[in-house]
Amino acid sequence: MAITLTPQTALATLTPLSVLAASYDGLLCDIWGVLHNGVAAFDDAVDALCRYRAQGGIVILITNAPRSHLEIYPQLERFGVPRQAFDAVVTSGDVTTLLMRKSPDTPLFHFGPARDHSIFNGLANPIVGISGAKLCLLTGPLDDDIETVDVYENLLKELRDNEATMICANPDLTVRSGSRMVICAGSIAAHYAQMGGAVVQSGKPQAEIYNAAVEKMGKLAGREIPKNRLLAVGDGLPTDIKGAAQNGFDAYFITGGLHSSELGDMGIPENVSETIAQITSGYPDISLVGVCDRLRWT
Repeated sequence: MAITLTPQTALATLTPLSVLAASYDGLLCDIWGVLHNGVAAFDDAVDALCRYRAQGGIVILITNAPRSHLEIYPQLERFGVPRQAFDAVVTSGDVTTLLMRKSPDTPLFHFGPARDHSIFNGLANPIVGISGAKLCLLTGPLDDDIETVDVYENLLKELRDNEATMICANPDLTVRSGSRMVICAGSIAAHYAQMGGAVVQSGKPQAEIYNAAVEKMGKLAGREIPKNRLLAVGDGLPTDIKGAAQNGFDAYFITGGLHSSELGDMGIPENVSETIAQITSGYPDISLVGVCDRLRWT
């Protein structure tokens, strides 16, 4: 089993996946920021996952995408991620759909772009305008180009005054799309909560999405895989790292994604040590077994 890192034991080293691979039967791997940047796949990451699977490992891609997993397969293909790189996909949209089915008669307002409408498949909720909503299904900003959630202040006030519960189908605060940062649903949900609105999060770091991924992993393996044989891979501290810590998985952190600008050049040993120190101090329960500048085999 890989050794849990501390700033003292890490010695400012980056750990490629090949060093860890034999210790794990399966990966719970983030997508955006690890496998692609919202525009194109990372060749090294694709190679690493293909090599891992060729050795018998199972790869479940686990993402806070607020839509059905069925829509992620063609998206990955467009970005250049081959089907050989992974076994299955679990999304926060899948988990949200299951959650919504518990309140089938509650009037629902969708806050998000039209591309997320697949999340409604199989739901019986009456879809209403904002004034009649008791549930707000939040999948993302109405405009991908917004830079602040303040533009939605009046809309959010009306939802709050109506005592609508907001279900956030994507807890991510921001994501890197190409060279720019884009606000995600999590930023809007956080603002709604600050205003006094009720928010239910669906997706990483919550347990439900990990439970769904582990269940799918077990079906593919034909057996139950213990948690200590599963590795959570991701680039987000408040989602991937927090999720691994809260749910008892070893964690492998990719520095070149969401937090790359703040963490700095991983070719500088001091930056590697500082990153490990930040993670282990910020998430005391984390079992951090490796950090790397990008997902790569060697």
